[in-house]
Amino acid sequence: MNTEHDIILFDGDCNFCTGWVLWVIKRDKKDRYRFSALQTTAAQQLISRQNLKWEGMESVILISNGIVYSKSDAALRIASGLGGIYKAASVCFIFPGGVRNFVYDFIAKRRYSWFGKRDQCFVPDEKLKGRFL
Repeated sequence: MNTEHDIILFDGDCNFCTGWVLWVIKRDKKDRYRFSALQTTAAQQLISRQNLKWEGMESVILISNGIVYSKSDAALRIASGLGGIYKAASVCFIFPGGVRNFVYDFIAKRRYSWFGKRDQCFVPDEKLKGRFL
């Protein structure tokens, strides 16, 4: 596995999550991130190696330099990692993790009803294929 890139694992069935990943890709000018839907074999192998349990997981996962981040920690680190104006997202770290994750969980629990669920897991087109595991 190439470790020069941070890895983002996301719910490939979720319209909101997939849209967010495409938003990140468009702004990732430094080609920092690689992606995988949680439902893929590649993601399952990473999760297993990291001793995580994904069953029922309602979180984005960021693996950066061997460290695993989830929920608001992952989302804010990803945004900050894009640089530029998005680095301002790091100001949200002033709030305690419990508060940030309460908001994160509130959205995560409602994401399917608000944004819908895909009939099948997101599959990148040829242009984006190299960004996915």
